[in-house]
Formats: sequence, C-alpha cells, structure tokens
Amino acid sequence: MTDHLKRLLAELVAIDSTSTLSNAPMIELLEQRLRAQGFDCQRQRYRDEAGIEKINLIGVRGARGADKPELALVGHSDCVPFDPEWEEALRLEERDGRLYGRGACDTKAFIAAALLAISQVRSRRALMAVFTADEELGCFGAKQLADAGLGQARQAIVGEPTSLTPIRGNKGYCLAEVEIVGKEGHSAYPASGASAIFRAARFIRRIELAQADLRSETDASFDPPYTTFNVGTIAGGKAKNIIAGSCRFPVEWRPIPKQSMERGLNLLEQICRELRADDPGFEARIRLVRTDPGADSPPDSAVVRFLVEQSGKPASTVAFGTEAGQMAALGAETVVFGPGNIQTAHRTGEFVPIDELVRAEQILERAIAHFCE
Repeated sequence: MTDHLKRLLAELVAIDSTSTLSNAPMIELLEQRLRAQGFDCQRQRYRDEAGIEKINLIGVRGARGADKPELALVGHSDCVPFDPEWEEALRLEERDGRLYGRGACDTKAFIAAALLAISQVRSRRALMAVFTADEELGCFGAKQLADAGLGQARQAIVGEPTSLTPIRGNKGYCLAEVEIVGKEGHSAYPASGASAIFRAARFIRRIELAQADLRSETDASFDPPYTTFNVGTIAGGKAKNIIAGSCRFPVEWRPIPKQSMERGLNLLEQICRELRADDPGFEARIRLVRTDPGADSPPDSAVVRFLVEQSGKPASTVAFGTEAGQMAALGAETVVFGPGNIQTAHRTGEFVPIDELVRAEQILERAIAHFCE
C-alpha cells in the first residue's frame, strides 16, 4: 500500500502543473485513473486571462439518477512555481520519512491518497471526484464549477495540507482596487495641485480606524475572530518633485463566514463619502475584484464528526481561503483535510510525511465506505 502511494505521488509530481501552464496533462492522467475505476467523467474547459486552456474534471461512480452524490473528494491540480535551482522539484525523493517534490504537500499527496482510496472501495451510492484548475491563482476553477452548478454533493472533503486536522470552516476572501485621484503640480507650490498620495494616506488611515468597528462582530471559532483588512502594496506619483496625480492600492479583507462579504465594500464607500465631505475635491475609484465565499460547516455535521473521530483531532478553522467556499455554495457540508503542513507548502523543499500520507489514504478509504457503501 505504501509503495503504491509513493508510485502514484511520483507520477503526479513528475507533471509540471504550475498554474501558468495548461493543466491538461494532469487531467489526462486523473481521468484515466478514474475511468479505470468505473467513473463517468465530464470535463469543464475554460481559458485563463492569458488564453491558456484550463480544465476541471468531474467524475461520478455509483447509483445513476441520484439526486446528489453522497461524498465528493476535491483536489486542485495546479501548483505554485518552483525555483529553477531546485533541480529535483519534479522528481519525488524520499528522505528521513518524508517525500519531497513540488506539489508533494500541496496538494498532490491528497490526490494520490484519494485515487488509491477510490480503488479500494466499491461504493454502492454515488461517489464524486472533483479535480480543479487554478486554485493557486484564486480558486478560479472552483468558481467556474460553482457558476455552472457542477460538482454538487451532500458532503465534500477538500484536499489541503492540514496535518490531518479537520478544518470545518474558513474565512472568505475579498479584494478591491482603489485609485485616488489628485492633481499634478510643482512640488515647490503645493497649492498648484492636490496630492493623491496624501489623500490615499488619509483613506488608508480611515481603513485602519474602521477595523475597530468590525471587531464588535465576532465568531469565536476563528483566529482572529473578526474580519481583517490589509493594504499590502501601494503605488503612485511620477517623481519626487511632482505632486502626485494618482495613487493606487489594493484592499483585501477576509470576512468571517456569517458576515456579508459586501460589508467591507460598504465600509470603503462610506470612507469615500466621509473624505469627500471634508474635501469636496476628493475623488476615489473603487473596483471590486473578488468576493470569494467562506465556509462554515456545523461542528455536528456528519462529515465533520466522521473526520474528527477518524483523525483523533478536534475540528478547527482557518483564516485563509480554500475551495470549500465554492463547494459549500454548491450545497455541500465541507471539510478541508489532508496530509502535510501548510507551512511547508510553496517553498523549495516542499514535502509530505509518509506516515501522514498513509493515514490520509486510510481515512479517505473509510470515508468512502461510510458515506457511499
């Protein structure tokens, strides 16, 4: 069993599935594996912003005509880029009880465990396998599925490196781009213009102060237990001696699941109104870029309780986004779960502990038997 898992994972790691490339080679392999296990497969194709074809794969095995599959195993087929100096990135290596390679942790280990588990259990009720594209770029593949209503199931286990801790909830992710407009002029004569950078500083300071209001809306199961804001980059102006005519920055916020995702956008628009009241010439343009839903499965939901029992670990939540939000939007009770630690993902020397990989396969095998036999 362990050797079979290693071979499966080695096959997956050998495919360069960096998000900037087409994931078609990964999908070809995964579809072959699913069809060999009696799955009916459907591909959902789309093109990313660069015009590159991306593919989501949905496979179903079991009772025909069922309202929804009882369980979906969900994994993303893409990986982050790797440093060219990591020459072994696409060649699985074993050292000290660990398997190293790009995607070995995030999240090809989960996919390998799911494929082997699927082959070990002959499910009577409908079982679904979902393999998505572009998770690393913003869950774009999962969004395509949600928009089309594809991938509906009663329960879903979404693969991510959680160290085999069941994650029953995650915050949402929202992003807006803000442009503050000023008026250029010679810096020696401030009255000749209006600095967009000074105006942006006032705007950002208001965001910082407004967060205090959001801290009154809490969900104690999350850490931190309230919606957070961040301005991670800022750009503006043309030269040190020109009054800046424009300043741009992104604003991200991560709402707790029970809070409306529009709450953050409303806050930004309110700040605009307040600054305009203080400065009639104030002008800002806000463009909403992303509103990714969070997930919040009840602690007593069947799939949460099952994974808590099998893993021996209490259910938890995370502040970062996952594809659980899209699966929840499709109607599933969701749990994020898988081998490996998120702290080792996305770095040179990414690895998954062999013992966790083996345990993940065993638990997924039991999950299929429990929900689908």
